[in-house]
Amino acid sequence: MAAPHPGDTAPDPTTTPTGDDTTARPHGVAKPRRLFDREILGPAVVEAFRKLHPKVQVRNPVMFVVLVGTVVTLVEAVAHPSVFTWSITVWLALTVLFANFAEAVAEGRGKAQAETLRRMRSETTARRLTGSGDEERVPAAELVRGDLVVCEAGDLVPSDGEIVEGIASVDESAITGESAPVIRESGGDRSAVTGGTRVLSDRIVVRITAERGQTFLDRMISLVEGADRQKTPNEVALTILLAALTLVFLPVVVALRPFGTFSGASVSVTVLVALLVCLIPTTIGALLSAIGIAGMDRLVQRNVLALSGRAVEAAGDVQTLLLDKTGTITLGNRMASTFAPVPGVDEAALAEAAQLASLADETPEGRSIVVLAKERFDLRERALGEDHVFVPFSATTRMSGLDVDGRQIRKGAAEAVRRWVLEQGGDVPDGLDELVDGFARAGSTPLVVADGPKVLGVIELKDVVKQGIRERFDQLRAVGIRTVMITGDNPLTAAAIAQEAGVDDYLAEATPETKMELIKAEQAGGKLVAMTGDGTNDAPALAQADVGVAMNSGTTAAKEAGNMVDLDSNPTKLIDIVEVGKQLLITRGALTTFSIANDVAKYFAIIPALFVSTYPQLGALNIMKLHSPQSAVLSAVIFNALVIVALIPLALRGVRFRPSSASAILRRNVLVYGVGGIIVPFVFIKLIDLVLTGTGVF
Repeated sequence: MAAPHPGDTAPDPTTTPTGDDTTARPHGVAKPRRLFDREILGPAVVEAFRKLHPKVQVRNPVMFVVLVGTVVTLVEAVAHPSVFTWSITVWLALTVLFANFAEAVAEGRGKAQAETLRRMRSETTARRLTGSGDEERVPAAELVRGDLVVCEAGDLVPSDGEIVEGIASVDESAITGESAPVIRESGGDRSAVTGGTRVLSDRIVVRITAERGQTFLDRMISLVEGADRQKTPNEVALTILLAALTLVFLPVVVALRPFGTFSGASVSVTVLVALLVCLIPTTIGALLSAIGIAGMDRLVQRNVLALSGRAVEAAGDVQTLLLDKTGTITLGNRMASTFAPVPGVDEAALAEAAQLASLADETPEGRSIVVLAKERFDLRERALGEDHVFVPFSATTRMSGLDVDGRQIRKGAAEAVRRWVLEQGGDVPDGLDELVDGFARAGSTPLVVADGPKVLGVIELKDVVKQGIRERFDQLRAVGIRTVMITGDNPLTAAAIAQEAGVDDYLAEATPETKMELIKAEQAGGKLVAMTGDGTNDAPALAQADVGVAMNSGTTAAKEAGNMVDLDSNPTKLIDIVEVGKQLLITRGALTTFSIANDVAKYFAIIPALFVSTYPQLGALNIMKLHSPQSAVLSAVIFNALVIVALIPLALRGVRFRPSSASAILRRNVLVYGVGGIIVPFVFIKLIDLVLTGTGVF
């Protein structure tokens, strides 16, 4: 993977997401919204009523049963009107509406972001090149894959494409929210441009890679608003389980009516419907869809587009994380940290020669040598005049330097400089190999400096590991995720960086083929693998990985191969994605546990109410001392509805993720949401009963 290009910006990679959407980045697609925004609440209320349509409700078996039960009690209330039957009918209807409202709020957050994107997209014309090389202006909507268009300073890029000629500064804030422009150029891994972004300088020729209506912005809109969301495998499995539980309770409840008639107890249809609704897992049934939508929304808030819900879910189950060293684990550019002279040479003389050799070197490494010379020996930049010759670095010579005032100063790879010195008639001093090998074993890059035939010493270029990255790897290890660093460095350097960063393993001298082999080996062992990439050579590995995160700054091939796109092009974001995925799974598990647990209290409320008149012994089960059978049933139904509203914020925000082992997560789930799911209903059903009796309803 290429190192971040100067001008590409990214957020602090060491920031750990908290699960609270108020911490989201305040720009672009990921602009945070309050949990209950006025712009969302109004449409969500309307949408909750629209979702009452049976074709919509049937997709959620649990809530469809509640809707049918509401219709049954409505008929009963009309035929045999009473405060009790009408109260049950109203609260059952509210139960369905609250479930619809939870889903509508989750969808509304995405739809509001989609509207922002639509407002950014404007009708524009494109300067299409004809076969003769002339330009013609056409509507951007008429462009097809393969067309060549010209974009100059001030032009909007009309559609997705790849630069085939030129280099330009591009404003991508409409997509990423970052105000700093980025450099896009032909012939590399940063050649992709996105429709709707603006060219700020120079001239580029772009080959269109998207079909009509299928641009990246179109995909963003449909994905963000949830139009393309499909249930994930785990979500489908849980839906089937909830439907099965509903089918189990349905005949049991139906059988209670003839049983009651036989035993002399009068059991009304309204009470049976209320019992069924309280027995089936309505809480998780109502919130399941909202949890899935909110999971994708949390990724969007971090400027990551998940092209499938399956990818988000898979991120939560990832067991192996492949991380590129440059730009992910390290800062991306090696910096000069030490001047190490050979015996008989003064360190200041080495620094002076290294500075001269680097004055015209505009690479980050070259600038860092100049900075180190200034900090260490107060050597300031100087004017070179016109009689100097800068010798640029090349893959052939593996050196760069400066010819000035009769001096030939070179810096570069040890073998290359050694060979050059010998050609100049010089000697290689004792101690040079020891210095070079020592820096290499420490994971640094040694640059040898020579002034003509004389070797002066070695500059240590050190990879700077990002602050806090080791702690984040410790957190991932705590939840059972194995981290593997991928680098093109030699094994010695790779081992040193891996040890300093705290990764579990590393792959040195990596090639596209070895990446694929590693991914397949991990998957053959039953593990889910996640990785990032931005180049065309990363596309096969991105497609093979269970979670492939493509950088938005990368090539079209990489973005099409991955199942997620990071709009910030920050490789460290992969760690955040894994945490969001785990938070989604933890949230779903926690609310499922709570939903099943709180049914226990409802059993103790309704079962005694059904048969206590016939079997007084059942009064012993009325441990909440509820006022009457009718108040007991209505209290349970009211709690069943209100708990959905109370849990909407948790479903949208997600349970806070704390790195820990699977057993610790399960233990916390049982203690907090299992035990809590039993205690909370007992308390609140009793409070609702007191309110009903205190207000004279019963």
